[in-house]
Amino acid sequence: MAKVILKNLHKIYKGDVLAVKDVNLDIKDREFTVLVGPSGCGKSTTLRMIAGLETLSRGEIYVGDRLVNDVPPKDRNIAMVFQNYALYPHMDVYNNMSFALKLRNYPKKDIDKRVKDTAKILSISHLINRRPKEISGGERQRVAVGRAIVRKPHVFLFDEPLSNLDAKMRVQMRTEIHKLHLKIQATMIYVTHDQTEAMTLGDRIAVMKDGKILQFDSPLNVYNNPSSKFVGGFIGSPPMNFINGSIIKKDGGLYFDEGSFKIKILDQMYPVLDKYIDKSIIFGIRPENIYDKLFASYATADNTLTAFCDVIETMGSRNHLYLSVGKHTIIAVVDASDKPAIGSAVEVVFDMKKVHFFDSSTECTIV
Repeated sequence: MAKVILKNLHKIYKGDVLAVKDVNLDIKDREFTVLVGPSGCGKSTTLRMIAGLETLSRGEIYVGDRLVNDVPPKDRNIAMVFQNYALYPHMDVYNNMSFALKLRNYPKKDIDKRVKDTAKILSISHLINRRPKEISGGERQRVAVGRAIVRKPHVFLFDEPLSNLDAKMRVQMRTEIHKLHLKIQATMIYVTHDQTEAMTLGDRIAVMKDGKILQFDSPLNVYNNPSSKFVGGFIGSPPMNFINGSIIKKDGGLYFDEGSFKIKILDQMYPVLDKYIDKSIIFGIRPENIYDKLFASYATADNTLTAFCDVIETMGSRNHLYLSVGKHTIIAVVDASDKPAIGSAVEVVFDMKKVHFFDSSTECTIV
């Protein structure tokens, strides 16, 4: 296997359209790295440049210790799994998986062993003689993954491989890909717009927007310590709540003032927020860190405010409460037993240890 290093990677299309802007990544050997972001953020373009399917405008790509900028795709020892499976419809599963090995003139005995061993790993041995049209979408995706595995490449690339599957099959295939990585211990780079896939699969995730990497870290660090408002809002479901307001000083303490309510800030945040007194700021809190006062053991006058329940989404074990707070609507994720009446006033408690503040002009994280 091999590490992958991207240095100052750029992709400029006709008309000076900058699709990828100065991307730098150091992906460790055998690491599972996820590139995540909204459509058009440059993640698939970055992946295709690593594969050699897209020429880079500037920068360097290393696979292992080898610079591969001018190396043809077939000589990079990289395998790619596509969104649409890209299987040959006239070939059965066995021949789809063995085709690349036949082109490279591998011995017949070696090909047979690789295909059958891989089919066993992916639990598709019983499909070996069927054609793509005779198997399900999830099974086709396994075949596509198997075709990559038989080549024993240095690096596996996945470009939105689960987006064509239904919700149940996506969860199942996500688990299978995770188990596969643990089993074969390969370097894998995975592209998705689904933050759940990113959080559950990646050893580290790179959050992209407008061709740039905004944050590259472990899923938990990205979730708990987002580098910007965009990252905080993109990672997490339901997304982080954002409330516009200002910092004011009152009775020797600092408060976040939305206009219709004030909430006290913890003392340890004073040093970084002191310079924002009487200035606009963005307050962020995740839905799971908002509680109904009836179910909160640490409610005080400083962290409690009144909201009005607009909508309740029943999610089984949890309820999503859509609450009007001043000029804003926020979401709280609460226990299924917590179901206030629509239109009723609800006293909600903010866990002030887990709030974030963002600069209004740059939208970068302050604390």
